[in-house]
This record gives sequence, C-alpha cells and structure tokens, in this order.
Amino acid sequence: MVHKIDKARTTRRKADDDLMEDAEAVNLAADWADISQGLRKDLGHQLHSQWIKPIQVGGIDKESGTLDLFLPTEFSANWVQDRFHDRLQLAWKIARSEVRNVRIQVHPGRRQLPELRLDNGRRPANDAGSSAIAVAAGTIGDAGFTSSVGLDPSLTFAAFVTGEANVLACNAAQRMAATEQPQFSPLYLKAATGQGKTHLLHAIGHSFLQAHPRARIFYCSAERFMVEFVQALKANQMIEFKARLRSFDLLLVDDIQFIIGKASAQEELLYTIDALLAEGKRLVFAADRAPQALDGVEPRLLSRLSMGLVADIQAADIELRKKILESKLTRFAPLNVPDDVIDFLARTITRNVRELVGGLNKLIAYAQLTGQEVSLNLAEEQLTDILSANRRRITIDEIQRTVCQFYRIDRSEMSSKRRARAVVRPRQVAMYLAKVLTPRSYPEIGRKFGGRDHSTVIHAVRLIEDLRTRDADMDGDVRSLLRQLES
Repeated sequence: MVHKIDKARTTRRKADDDLMEDAEAVNLAADWADISQGLRKDLGHQLHSQWIKPIQVGGIDKESGTLDLFLPTEFSANWVQDRFHDRLQLAWKIARSEVRNVRIQVHPGRRQLPELRLDNGRRPANDAGSSAIAVAAGTIGDAGFTSSVGLDPSLTFAAFVTGEANVLACNAAQRMAATEQPQFSPLYLKAATGQGKTHLLHAIGHSFLQAHPRARIFYCSAERFMVEFVQALKANQMIEFKARLRSFDLLLVDDIQFIIGKASAQEELLYTIDALLAEGKRLVFAADRAPQALDGVEPRLLSRLSMGLVADIQAADIELRKKILESKLTRFAPLNVPDDVIDFLARTITRNVRELVGGLNKLIAYAQLTGQEVSLNLAEEQLTDILSANRRRITIDEIQRTVCQFYRIDRSEMSSKRRARAVVRPRQVAMYLAKVLTPRSYPEIGRKFGGRDHSTVIHAVRLIEDLRTRDADMDGDVRSLLRQLES
C-alpha cells in the first residue's frame, strides 16, 4: 500500500514537473516571439529571415543563467554568434531577469557539419583539404575567445564585380591574399555601408586559405574583438588571449570604427598589430571612414592602421551597378529580366550595392511567387520603399543648370521672356523635370522660372508628356537628363 502511495506521488511530481516545463517552454516561446519581432524591425526582413528566424529556443540552466539558442548548421551558428550574440543576449536579459548569458550552438539533432575543435588553432592532420568553413569552429582556447572564421562561401573574388570605383581595392585585396608576401601590410579598406568592403574581407580569407591550406585565420568585427577582450580580462586569462590571438597568420577586422574610445582594447590591438607585423603576418582592416577620421583613437594606433595601404572604395557608378545586376541574374536563369528594368534599378537605387541587389532579389521573388513577368511597372509598384529611400533631393536650380548644359544655352534663359524655340523647349523640359523630380507645386515652379503663372507650367508639363509619346528624340533627351540628375 505504501509502495503504491509513493508511486502515485512520484507520478504526480513527474506530471507537475512536466507541466512546469511545458509552461516554461510556452513562456520562452512567447518571449522569443516578442524579441524576434523587435529584431525584425531593427535588422530588416532579409537579415531576420536568413539568420534570426531559424533560431530555436532551448532551455535555461537555472544555476548559470545560460539560455541555449539552436541553429541548424555550424555555419549559421558561427555567423549569428559573431554578428548578433551581444544583441540577442541583451534582448533576453531585458525580457527575463534570470537570463545572464546566451549560448548559441548547433542543434544537437541537426548538426550538418562536423564540429572541429582545433587544439591551439592547429588543423587536424587529416583535414588538410578542408574548406574555409571547416576551419570555422576553431577556438583560441582557455581564454574563452571563440574564434569563428565565419567566411561566407558566396563572397569570393570571382563573385566580386569590379569597376572604376573599386578596382584599386580589389587588386590590393588579391595581392594581400596571394602566395607571395605583399609589399604592404596592413591593408585598410575604406567604404561606405554596402559598397563591398566586407565582401573583400571574406574574399581575402577564401583566397588566402587556397594559397595557404594550413593557414590560421581570424575574422571578426571590432565590436566582437572588444567583447572577447573584456571577457578574457574579467576571467584573468589575458596571457592566453594574447598568445593565441597573435598566432594567426591572417587577421581580418571589420568595422574598425567601433573600437573608438576603448583605451584598453585599442592598446591590445596596437600590440597585436606590432607582433603580427614583426613576424610577417598579414592584417586587413575595414571601416566606413579613413583612419585619420576615426575620432577617439589614439595616435599610435592611427599610425599603424594607415602605415600600409589605405584603399578607398567609391560609390558604384551607374555602369558598375548595371554590371552587378547582370552578374546576379545568372542565378535566376532562364528568368527574363528586360533591359529597361535593369537600367531603371541601376539608375534609381544608388545609395549602396547591398540595397541594389536586395531590390533585384525582392522583385524577382515577387514575380516568381505570383507568376507575373518582371516588368518596369512591376518594379515601380513593388519597390516603392527602396526607391523612395534612394531618391535624392533634387533642386530646381540643379535641374535648370543641367538642362542648360545639355542644350547649350545660357542659364539666364530659364527666367527670360524670349520666345525663340531654341530657348522655349529647354525651358519647358526643365519645368517638366521640376514637376517630376521635386515636390514643388505649379505656382512654386513658376516663380523659379521668372515669375511665370502656374498655368504656363501646367501647359509645359502636359506638352512634354505628349511629346515623349510621339517624339523619340524628345523622349531620349528626357531620359538622358533623368539619368544625369538621378545618378
């Protein structure tokens, strides 16, 4: 009888524990839904769908306060660890006070790549032919500094489209990855957001591993470097941190501008640069501004960052943007994308290459999912958010100046009372463009053209619209002016 009572109590306790676990899982799922939604707003749909959405929430270790987050592959786990760990950890700490740390790892039942724990960063003897991704699970050891090469397999030199704006940086990056010792180190890549500097960092890593199969590479952001530095400092493991960090053959540091103001981390990076350069190792840094423009960085570190080659990646011009779009289209063959759509995207999405490619991907995905053909009308309808963000503020003064240069007339003719055809038509074209490219009203435009009445502007706009449908030369002139003004 006593045995039956104990067994019943045990069963009830187990049932209660199961209910508590289920309730905990439900609460974690609800918290994750809120966190995920917030990250979607911060990161955008594309990044969120690719990296955050696949995350599965595990359990919380009550003693350590560690929450497990699972991803399906080694590569995705490393990528999220490098780029989003701190943000995820902060979000969970805010959502649940008992969470003190977030651990990102591969789902135990879904591991697709072997986990390679490299002893002091050395590759296993039977792994000489492994790819860059296989190296990605290396560690720097007891300091807790988890190294992830994290190289995106799609970001190679073969996939990097060159033009006048980026050819210097690309050539310098290829030289840095070559078998022979480069004439300069470090290489400093300077470019605005989305212009290709991160692509070149990954490409250098891939190419360097091909030329040096047993090389040790460390790729991270400056922010990640500082986080790992602080963790090693708190754990009193700085000796291990320094020794292991300086054993790499190639150091790739992205977004170096985020190291500003951190004196201790700056000093450690300075000593690391000196140690690696003294041994003939290679270093590559990337930032959104030149070394001299990094505020809050001590002079000695600035001198090290700029002592090699500073390669500037300029904004892609319209020809390079077209080449980039055409190169991406090979992935979607045999899908047909008309030339006028490529021209439209290259002409209107000008802020950076990342947005340009994102716009193309969004357009093609929409067309494939709805069964529609890719067309100029579809692009204008579905990319309104991207197009509006890229639309540069163009002034009426700029339009008048451009039109006068195009038709080779004096700027004063925009406001004059002359009625000669050689003057009137350019003036009407300028009024039309002012209405198309600026938010100004008809009366406001009229005042900019010598105080003309709003009805004169309306007449000019309607006339040019009509002429564009009937006169190929006029349509060509307007298209050329639009390209000049929007590029």
